[in-house]
Amino acid sequence: MTQPRLAELSRLGHTTTVKLSVKSDYAVRAILELATRAEGGRAHRAEDLAAAVGTSANYLVQILLDLKGAELVQSVRGKQGGYRLSKAPDEISLGAVLRAVEGEVFDAPALSDANCPPALREAWGQLRDGANAAADSIHFARLAEIHARGQEMYHI
Repeated sequence: MTQPRLAELSRLGHTTTVKLSVKSDYAVRAILELATRAEGGRAHRAEDLAAAVGTSANYLVQILLDLKGAELVQSVRGKQGGYRLSKAPDEISLGAVLRAVEGEVFDAPALSDANCPPALREAWGQLRDGANAAADSIHFARLAEIHARGQEMYHI
């Protein structure tokens, strides 16, 4: 008997809901904000980023520390200090940001459970691999470009 593939499970009407944390959402928003401000390499204050992202500066600093640990952002000390990207926006993927704050884009306990039926472990593994591949294919240069287009104002 062959093991089921995700497409087969989908045809059977099975769906999986994956919910990311608010922390992930704010981390992605912060990187997008920094990516849209990346030209010139200027650092941006946590308070300004927090206002743009929609959270408190204290909470955003905790997230920025995770992103700094993953070498996605740098902190700059001093009067003109703050945070900036440590890589070009086209070198930062959505997957990298999610892994920086969550540890994994997608994880299921069954992946390491020897008692889980092999067919289910394979399905979870395929879902994990698909989620990682999709998240890793989305880069912040493109997101910043799309975001900037949405921010353009048209005057008549």
